[in-house]
Amino acid sequence: MYSYENDLIKNGHIYIAGCDEVGRGPLAGPVVAAAVILDNDNKIEGLNDSKKLSEKKRVLLDKEIRDKALAFHIIYIWPKEIDKINIYQASKKAMIEAIKALKQQPTYILSDAMPLGDIGIPFESIIKGDQKSATIAAASIIAKQERDRYMIDIAKKYPEYGFEKHKGYPTKQHLEALKKHGVLDIHRKTYKPVYDILNPKTSLGV
Repeated sequence: MYSYENDLIKNGHIYIAGCDEVGRGPLAGPVVAAAVILDNDNKIEGLNDSKKLSEKKRVLLDKEIRDKALAFHIIYIWPKEIDKINIYQASKKAMIEAIKALKQQPTYILSDAMPLGDIGIPFESIIKGDQKSATIAAASIIAKQERDRYMIDIAKKYPEYGFEKHKGYPTKQHLEALKKHGVLDIHRKTYKPVYDILNPKTSLGV
């Protein structure tokens, strides 16, 4: 998992940032991005794509990453903005803002399948980067844990929707709650199941 980082270190890069986002697919809640600079002399074992780790393992790694990282920052982009600029642009914006907010400016960035444009720092966009790069994996883990905690917390306000279970993804339980209880302010209005409820097809008759 450290092969990308080791090659960059050999080329003189000390501060390597990994960035990733979670929450593109859910019908509700924010998209959350994280940027992380790990300590090259204090490596963390067991890093992997957050989706491939058990919740117990993610919780432990989340704490270890936050404790050992040289720097990290997390950005939320809320449903209203997602609906305005689309989820791809929202994900990109969140990742760029997370990088720019790091207390230590990176000398190189590794991103998970996201071209970052003219960010002013050299970067590489890696397909399935959270399975190949330790720093991207670290970013994916703390972003996921951050978002999951938010969705569990918001579930207390809207207990009938089951956000603590599905985290806003379009499960059967979530879709049934949408139909029964309606659309909330944390729902993404441009996502099809939500859009269809807000804009029901009207029959013109014969």
